[in-house]
Amino acid sequence: MAQIEQSDKGKKKKGAQKKIPIHVDFTPMVDMNMLLITFFMLCTTMIKSQTLQITLPTNEKVEQQDMNKAKESEAITMIVTTERDAKGEIKHDEDGKALNVVYYYEGKPNIEDADGDGRIDNSNLNKEVFLGNEGGVQRGIRKILHDRNKQVLAKIDVLKEQWRNREFSPNKDKNDSIYNVKAKEIRNDSTLTRPVVIIKAAPEASWETVIGALDEMQINQISRYQIDNINQVDSVMILDYIAKNRK
Repeated sequence: MAQIEQSDKGKKKKGAQKKIPIHVDFTPMVDMNMLLITFFMLCTTMIKSQTLQITLPTNEKVEQQDMNKAKESEAITMIVTTERDAKGEIKHDEDGKALNVVYYYEGKPNIEDADGDGRIDNSNLNKEVFLGNEGGVQRGIRKILHDRNKQVLAKIDVLKEQWRNREFSPNKDKNDSIYNVKAKEIRNDSTLTRPVVIIKAAPEASWETVIGALDEMQINQISRYQIDNINQVDSVMILDYIAKNRK
């Protein structure tokens, strides 16, 4: 509350202006502000956080007798790298996009050199790039991964249609929750043919290249993948590929 204090101390000259000191107590205002803050905190609806749904690698166990079979018939190794100039700067194409490259091979690496000329005979290493869909058709490394995971993607497409039509539940949150559970079951269904993807980054690779590879795992609904270190065999295969395809 405000208080006006009058003081009659001392002699005052005739005609002098009378001074009135004023004291304002802000305690009630502080109490009111705290009550308002509490009111708005309790009554305000907080914005729901928008999070990225990530298909995490499955933790399913693979029996020892099935490991070799999985490596040969289902494994696909991706070696991601970024083209750089002599100064180590990232090269870009005509559209200004970084030249990110994906070398890949299926099954085990073939490094046999039967004629002893120092070059690999019948290497199973291939080269692709990251490309988006065009007219609903997959391109680049996305097409390779899509074709290897066709059974899972076909079931996911049916599930997505049911999700769009809210066949699981008219409630949006519940509909989304049921869809995520069913999609996870399909991705981890061991009765379906599913690839095992090993992602390796070359020393020249940028973070954009690695993230691009992880994005392809999400887009193609691949649950069995891991990030590994590039080894000497991988380096030899890449150098051999470059030497053979040098213009």
